[in-house]
Amino acid sequence: MYGVSGTGAVVGEEWGARAARSRALAVLRVRGRALGLAVLPAAVAVVLYAGGVTGHFTGSGWDTARWVVTVLAVLVLLAATAVALVVARARPAATPTVELSETAAPDLYRLVRDLADRLDVPAPSAIALTPDCDSWLEDRTHRAHRVHHKQVHRTSDGAGAAPVLVIGSPFLWWMRVAELRAVLAPVVAGTGPAAHPDIAAARRFVRGLDAAVAVPETPGLDPFRRLGAHGVGQVARVLLRACRGHAGEMERGVAAAGSERAQAVDYGVRIVAQEQVGLAYAGWDRLLTRVALPAWRMGRWPAKLDAGVVSALTELSRRDRLADGFSSRLGERPACDLLEEPGAVDEATSLLAARLFHGGPAEAGPDWSPVEWSQYPEEVVDRKWRTDAARLHEVLDRLGVADSSAGSSTAPGGPTLTRVMAHLSVTPSAKEQPQAQAPAQTPADAHAPDDDPAAVHDPAAVHDPEAVHDPEAVHDPEGAHDLAALDDEPQANPAADALAGALSALLAREEAAREARAAATAAEAAKTAAAAPSATTPHMAVSGPDGPLPLFPLQPPRTGRDLLADHVTAMVCCAAVDTAEAAPGLDWLDGPALIVGGERASDLGPRVLALVEDGDPEPLRAWLARTGVRPEKPVRLV
Repeated sequence: MYGVSGTGAVVGEEWGARAARSRALAVLRVRGRALGLAVLPAAVAVVLYAGGVTGHFTGSGWDTARWVVTVLAVLVLLAATAVALVVARARPAATPTVELSETAAPDLYRLVRDLADRLDVPAPSAIALTPDCDSWLEDRTHRAHRVHHKQVHRTSDGAGAAPVLVIGSPFLWWMRVAELRAVLAPVVAGTGPAAHPDIAAARRFVRGLDAAVAVPETPGLDPFRRLGAHGVGQVARVLLRACRGHAGEMERGVAAAGSERAQAVDYGVRIVAQEQVGLAYAGWDRLLTRVALPAWRMGRWPAKLDAGVVSALTELSRRDRLADGFSSRLGERPACDLLEEPGAVDEATSLLAARLFHGGPAEAGPDWSPVEWSQYPEEVVDRKWRTDAARLHEVLDRLGVADSSAGSSTAPGGPTLTRVMAHLSVTPSAKEQPQAQAPAQTPADAHAPDDDPAAVHDPAAVHDPEAVHDPEAVHDPEGAHDLAALDDEPQANPAADALAGALSALLAREEAAREARAAATAAEAAKTAAAAPSATTPHMAVSGPDGPLPLFPLQPPRTGRDLLADHVTAMVCCAAVDTAEAAPGLDWLDGPALIVGGERASDLGPRVLALVEDGDPEPLRAWLARTGVRPEKPVRLV
């Protein structure tokens, strides 16, 4: 039985490798056809000159043809040379990673080399970490990548070096050593097909074309060079379209060969470990969007994101019956024990995650400082609430909204929650007024003059010929019925809409100012680095990213109503902390939380939405009375 299964694995692996090699040859044939097309005019010119020397192609017509073909051949060869140089010299995009030297993770390097020996494949040339839940092999044999690689690892820069193993940093903290080895087995097995000359050459060609397409977007090019780069980019796009299908099938063949080869190593453990991959991805996504993102927006970055994954997934296993039992694995040796300094590595990957997903600076500073999990409630949650509450009252001051409890917005009593609730509350009479007045209008009232001078003197309404002379717009009863139906649906809370618009505008100005400061800081850092390049640390270094930050924004822009609901919630939380037995807290799956009586207040959101969306303050007022919050008391702002 073992022999049959082993034979099947060998056959599958051989099939995947052969398919990858055949597709690699197809990619190289595309390159050969392009080269043949480039030298074709030169070959024709050689034939014409040979015919003239031998006396076969004589006469003025043949002389003209020789000159035309020669000029064409020279132009085509120059263009082909330019394309080849750009493709060869263009810097392929590299994944932003935290590169680990062997001195920083000797046990991890030993595990990967042992795994490569068991799989009978070349070991990866280096190991790097990325703040993502995935692992792959990345070829960094380009000269620009090799220079950085030599600075970190002090190795030679041969073109045939093995690829770099990129590991998702959350795996090291959540997975056990055996699980990590099982998950990495198919990835490491891919170094075998990658070492084949044809596959390596095809990959370099495709990466060069991909990099050449992006050359026209390089900043600092003069108009003439940018025009030439656009021409090269168009040629690269044509070649990419020609070999795209073959390149995709080649990568599938490489993956199939690696998967078949890895079945001989920890196959049973890998089935269990794949469940941990999905769980780690879910916990990592919640940790970034719910916990890390509020801190990033406050100018703070959690320094132990990977360690936070363990807490988040442990909390998930406690809440979710499907994840029950996963936390029992925590008694085994974690994979982060393979690192010499797990805390330093966690801090480096956390800073890289902040750069990729939020666009923060590359180094810590006065406006961009790390925060520990123990300090998160006070340094991030409480500060965020009070900053949002201060912004909300600033907008109310600009709108001229008076404080119902103090008489004016500038009263010495300070900002109160009552002021916000009174402004957003819609009385029942105001809700019923549009419906009550709509049926009372008669046809005679429709032609009566309006007291509103803006309506009488609106030039658009008076001088619009289509509105006056369109018989269907005047006499269509269905259209009139539709307009009446739209008029019967007034805005539920006009005050909330005006406040949300003002908040959105203020936040947009603050974000533009923040981006301007970040750009100025980055430019200053670039000048400093160019003047005095800093020495690379011997243990680890950050490579990339290539392109503007953030590369992967976590959330789309929020609507005005969402922003208003967040600010009102922050004001309620500030009032609860200042006037009741409440405190800021951290929920590992939901982020900032209000702790009332030792428990998380999970029923506050719907009551705030009732106030913001419908203008109904009663649900929130009942919650305040039940928890002992006094909305008329002033709160402390930032």
